[in-house]
Amino acid sequence: MPESVACLCGNRDFETAFVYGEPPDGEVRFPLSRSARYHREIWRCRACGHFLSVHKMNLSGLYGGAYVDSTYGADGLRRAYDRVIALDPARSDNVGRVHRIAAFSSGYFDRNGHTPAVLDVGSGLCVFLQRLRSETGWQCTALDPDPRAVAHAREVVGLEALCGDFMSLSGLGRFDVITFNKVLEHVQDPVRMLAKAVEHLTPRGFVYVELPDGEAAAIEGPGREEFFIDHHHVFSMRSMEVLLGNAGFRALATERLREPSTKFTLRAFAVPASARSG
Repeated sequence: MPESVACLCGNRDFETAFVYGEPPDGEVRFPLSRSARYHREIWRCRACGHFLSVHKMNLSGLYGGAYVDSTYGADGLRRAYDRVIALDPARSDNVGRVHRIAAFSSGYFDRNGHTPAVLDVGSGLCVFLQRLRSETGWQCTALDPDPRAVAHAREVVGLEALCGDFMSLSGLGRFDVITFNKVLEHVQDPVRMLAKAVEHLTPRGFVYVELPDGEAAAIEGPGREEFFIDHHHVFSMRSMEVLLGNAGFRALATERLREPSTKFTLRAFAVPASARSG
């Protein structure tokens, strides 16, 4: 194993968890480099249990359009949105997510009539924001790098929406809540992205983070979607804590669950480490 590869925790000692010579069943077929042979490995950090996806295939530009094309098809955003919105609440990951955030917030924010402003980074179909706005009345803003997802958020869902890269978009402002729902595993440097949220939070603001749970998924083997190619990182409870700490946050609550979709998930509510307690 190359000694140059380091885990989020700084460790360079890994074990090979899984090896893939072809895409596993259910993995979206992304337009990779034509000359690339499909070979990748999942390495597990011996110190914190974090998982890294290691390969030489070219995923550059994936979230500028190829992700939407491959995942939803040419006109599939609206169809996918309608399908997920129509799910029985008992089968909806988003219903549980909204209820959990609302429950946490009811004991966190002062009851002074202030309406929280929320930014969802990597908003995609906007099912989450639609349900959050419907159930709480909060001010919801979607952010996505794909213009089609942004148009969908504005025209179909009726939300304020911004198009661009969270890391470089100017004039973003501040929010009471910033959510990263299954987003940070898709980027090479999740610490840097999460750290950027500090400057966009109000003084009493918090982040809500959801990540794929590799510890639970690994028990069921290499075919789990948590280990699909678009995930650079798959987390353990310990590596989620490392992520938060390295990005300048302290956790107020951490949890693991299996969602109605069967996804294994870790989630956390966190505030900047410099924020006052109480």
